[in-house]
Amino acid sequence: MRTPFIAGNWKMNLNHNVAIKFIEDISYKFENKNNIKIAVCPSFTSLRSVILVLEDESAKNANIKIKVGAQNMYFEESGAYTGEVSPEMLKTLGVEYVIIGHSERRELFGEIDESVNKKLKAAFNHDLKPILCVGETLKVREEGNAIDYILMQIRKDLKDISGIEISGLTIAYEPIWAIGTGKNATPQDANEMCKAIRGEISKLYSAEIAENLIIQYGGSVKSSNAKELMAMPDIDGALVGGASIKADDFLAIINY
Repeated sequence: MRTPFIAGNWKMNLNHNVAIKFIEDISYKFENKNNIKIAVCPSFTSLRSVILVLEDESAKNANIKIKVGAQNMYFEESGAYTGEVSPEMLKTLGVEYVIIGHSERRELFGEIDESVNKKLKAAFNHDLKPILCVGETLKVREEGNAIDYILMQIRKDLKDISGIEISGLTIAYEPIWAIGTGKNATPQDANEMCKAIRGEISKLYSAEIAENLIIQYGGSVKSSNAKELMAMPDIDGALVGGASIKADDFLAIINY
């Protein structure tokens, strides 16, 4: 049985002082009634602070098992890549997860499937657990090509990645038109896409790998719709944006 996974993508929010306070706040109120996997993904400048505070808080309360992820990384080990962060740097800090291929990276910074594929390979080579983001624009969906578009992304992004490696992967389906807009796909639409992704993984790898794969939904996830989304059979969690930087909202989603 797949364990639900809720991850908070803080994006470019919460400096390290505010990040420390945020972790202290959620730790004080933390329950995790659903016994699910949880991660937060701060900005690079807050990663170490968050990791250290979580170590302190988990020492006080063994139930606090919140993992830490990064929002991006480069695929090279080291070199003249000003402004980039390597997988080794993240691993050395104690980072466990890394978001790869988020639509904002693709749309705003020109990231293409080929570089996403390289980043996935680099993450696996350093025992990082990638959260691979895929999603379509409103135009693609209105033209009726959403599923074909997403499955094409999946094939390109996972090119030459083995079945053994993919066991550490999470896929997050995030319709671009629903990110930060207040709109979200209906639970049925979101589940249809997650089911199609699972079917494609079954074709590319095996039915067993597909059945065990964690597939999140992301796109204006909030406490008011989390329960309905999570009730869908092929949605195994959420990649949460804006609601993940508000302690009470994030806790409400965790305890859906």
